[in-house]
Amino acid sequence: MSLACCSLSRGSSCSRAAPADRASQIRRLPSSSTLPSLSRNALDRATLATFLRAEVCDQRVYSRRLSKVMALRRALHFVFKVGDRTKTATFYRDVLGMKILRHEEFEEGCKATCNGPYDGKWSKTMVGFGPEDDHFVAELTYNYGVGEYRLGNDFLGLTLQSSQAVSNAKRLNWPLTQVEESLYMTEAPGGYRFYLIDKELPNCDPVQKVSLAVSDLQRSVHYWSALLGMKVIEKNEDKKIALMGFSDNQCKLELQDIGGAVDHGTAFGRIAFACPRDQLPDIEALMKKEKQKILTPLVRLDTPGKATVEVVILADPDGHEICFVGDEAFRQLSAVDPKGNDLLDEAMAADKSDEWFVKHNKQKASA
Repeated sequence: MSLACCSLSRGSSCSRAAPADRASQIRRLPSSSTLPSLSRNALDRATLATFLRAEVCDQRVYSRRLSKVMALRRALHFVFKVGDRTKTATFYRDVLGMKILRHEEFEEGCKATCNGPYDGKWSKTMVGFGPEDDHFVAELTYNYGVGEYRLGNDFLGLTLQSSQAVSNAKRLNWPLTQVEESLYMTEAPGGYRFYLIDKELPNCDPVQKVSLAVSDLQRSVHYWSALLGMKVIEKNEDKKIALMGFSDNQCKLELQDIGGAVDHGTAFGRIAFACPRDQLPDIEALMKKEKQKILTPLVRLDTPGKATVEVVILADPDGHEICFVGDEAFRQLSAVDPKGNDLLDEAMAADKSDEWFVKHNKQKASA
């Protein structure tokens, strides 16, 4: 479902002047006649700041072009903190049927808190049904000294379509609950809920939506649509649910009003999106202007031997963490590593942290 907007007919004019006594009160949005030096491609890739700085002559033209700008944003991944990396790998690989896209080990915490508020050794494993260029994937962060995390009520589930995943769960005796016809619920280690639609894998990305809890649906919809540019695809007032997205062919974000406070526990995740790099300062500036929370101002993140990316980390009104990363560099950083699966297996085999804690009669920390 696309945003409703109408275009002016070819050759039409929008130069009609406003009455003299109102002219100074009218703030107009940009049109092709006010941006004569930009090519069609440049218009399509213009930043939100370009729109806001220009004069406006037609709201419908502005809406159409703004929609194009927002369509350049794409959903990337959701971050899960995992305490048992081996069991988690079994769930994603053997139950869901996902592939290891890349695996990285780090000796110290991420300055954008990708692994949470921890300073020690940690790893990041990206898993999905295909490359992050056109699939929504999971980022599994494992802190070597943490054995478990406390779940809150913030993450309500990830929904994907795969009859093979349902069959795998039954074959492996992985706990599976039928919710309704052709829909099952299962849990990843740590208690994260996954909803499996019992249908053949589609030709596109099987991951359909991520569901998050909110305390005030109208406030959250305003934040995600008016400030971040998502369009409302469906809204059910009775169930207090809104389905949103940057485009129809991406994983969607489902917001569900739970009628109370959102508790993030210590297992809180983070949802990530890509946008053209030159939109990052505009996003940060808009959040400052609207007095919204910025967790990490625009920062460069270096990965040895790989592309350096830039990110801005936000928090929505309920504290859900949101990462926007520059798309151009991220496409390089997120390239599938054919050695990813082996690197994960090697890291798990070399991980003696559980043995060390047992030997010293200690337990890993519970966050």
